[in-house]
Amino acid sequence: MTIQGAITEGDIANYLANTPGFFERQAELLASIQLTSPHGQRAVSLQERQMEMLREKIKLLERQRMAMIRNSHENEAIADRLHRFIRAILLARTPGGLPVDLVRSLQHEFMIPQAAIRLWGLSDEFDGLPFAADVGDEVRKLAGSLQLPFCGLNAGFDPAAWLDDASTVMSIALIPLRTLADGPAFGLLVLGSPDPTRYSVDMGTEFLMRVGEVASAALSRLLPAA
Repeated sequence: MTIQGAITEGDIANYLANTPGFFERQAELLASIQLTSPHGQRAVSLQERQMEMLREKIKLLERQRMAMIRNSHENEAIADRLHRFIRAILLARTPGGLPVDLVRSLQHEFMIPQAAIRLWGLSDEFDGLPFAADVGDEVRKLAGSLQLPFCGLNAGFDPAAWLDDASTVMSIALIPLRTLADGPAFGLLVLGSPDPTRYSVDMGTEFLMRVGEVASAALSRLLPAA
């Protein structure tokens, strides 16, 4: 049989892959194959190279297992903090004290340097309380326009002025509060940090969404009865 053209490495690899008995018939050849170790320039046998590859694979699997354990522990810690946050809300003694307890617990559990909240459209009994202070139409429009929490650098947003030390806030998160996903906002939760990367534009907002949903559900009891 005449072979047309040069034999390529792919041809050889394909032949060996489809001829499992080759090395059984050529056992001496298998034992004589020498490869270069990735851990130096020394020559190693095929069996040694296979063992090295197996050890590297085991190391990779172990690193992946440890990463999964770390992620599991981190997720468990977040779940514990969220549980304590929700519990603090449920234990609020009075409706008027709820916003204060909510902000205090949120800061404590998630190590947030500064936080504040403003609500509007509430029952008359809350008039005059700090969290019910008038915010102006622009802030209400801003909250209403946010379908997701906003994260980014503090570019002089009006709600930043609600924080205790607004001049030190470099990054900010704005979380709209609403009873329905497509309903009007009745409040805004503001988180601030002196770290410009704490609330970055490209960070995920799913957790902040969950915080907003919990806060909205709890604070809805301050709204007038429908």
